[in-house]
Amino acid sequence: VGYLGLVTGLGLDVSVYRTGIIILGMNAGAYTAEIFRSGIQSLERGQMEASRSLGMSYLQSMGYVIMPQAIRRVIPPLTNEFVILIKDTSLIAFLGFAFADRELLAWASDSYAETFNSTPLIAAVAGYLVITLPLIRLVTALERKLRSGLVGIGA
Repeated sequence: VGYLGLVTGLGLDVSVYRTGIIILGMNAGAYTAEIFRSGIQSLERGQMEASRSLGMSYLQSMGYVIMPQAIRRVIPPLTNEFVILIKDTSLIAFLGFAFADRELLAWASDSYAETFNSTPLIAAVAGYLVITLPLIRLVTALERKLRSGLVGIGA
C-alpha cells in the first residue's frame, strides 16, 4: 500500500527497498514521538511550574528540569521500540520489499528453500539475537545506573 501510494499518488520513482525503509522509518518515528510525549506528560505539572517560578525560560525548564526526568522514564519503551524496529526488518523481506542479498532472513530463507538445511535459519536467528540481546543488557545496566541515584526520591 505504501509503495503504491508513493509511486502512483506522488509520482515518485522510488525502489521497493527504499519504500520499505521509508515506511519503517515513519512508523518508528511516530511511535518514538509518542514515547517521548508520554514521558514528558507523565511528569507532574508542578515540575514545570517550579522551574518557571525560579525564572527559567520554557526552553531552560525543558532542558534542565523536564527532559532529564523524562529521558529516564522513556529509556525502557524506547529500547523496546528499537528492538521492534530491528525485528521489523525481517518483515520487509517477508512482504517482498528487500532483495535477498540485503537482508539476513531473506538470505536464510532462500538458502533453506534450496537445500532444506535449517542451519542458515538458525544462523539468522542467532544474528538477530547478537544484535538485540547486547542492546537489551546495555539498557538494563543503564536503567540500573540511573535508578541508583534516585533511591529515596520516590522514583
